Amino acid sequence: MPMPWTYRHASKEWRAILDDLKDRMDLVSDNSAYTALDGVLQAFRRRLTAQQGLDFASVLPAIPRAIFVAGWKPDEKPVPFADRRTMTREAQQLRPHHSLTPDNAIEAVAWTIRRYVNKADFQRVLECLPPGAVQFWHVDVADPREIGPRIF
Repeated sequence: MPMPWTYRHASKEWRAILDDLKDRMDLVSDNSAYTALDGVLQAFRRRLTAQQGLDFASVLPAIPRAIFVAGWKPDEKPVPFADRRTMTREAQQLRPHHSLTPDNAIEAVAWTIRRYVNKADFQRVLECLPPGAVQFWHVDVADPREIGPRIF
């Protein structure tokens, strides 16, 4: 089997993800984009069992996958999904003294991640997760090509 694209081109892919995140959230630094991504992934992760989290991580690009599992305490009981505003506030609490995570963080991260995943695999996994998972990663786009792959 050939090496997965996301491993062979992890640096190139990560650079594009950071650029998309900064554009969508009107941020200027990679650090701010990373913190927003990390906060959103942690807010989502808190709502999954260990197996559900690993299933989800398996369809993410290489570096977001690593961020998703870093520091996770999988023995903690999942919390229920909440409305997007509540979960955004939760994401904004990560490193609050250094965070510039905006109110559109979940939408921006969802929009960006969808550009770098296999759409069918991503949707298949989301549909096997608890109620609220599909909505968490939902983005409204006028044209599906908007969230098409940025790099090949």
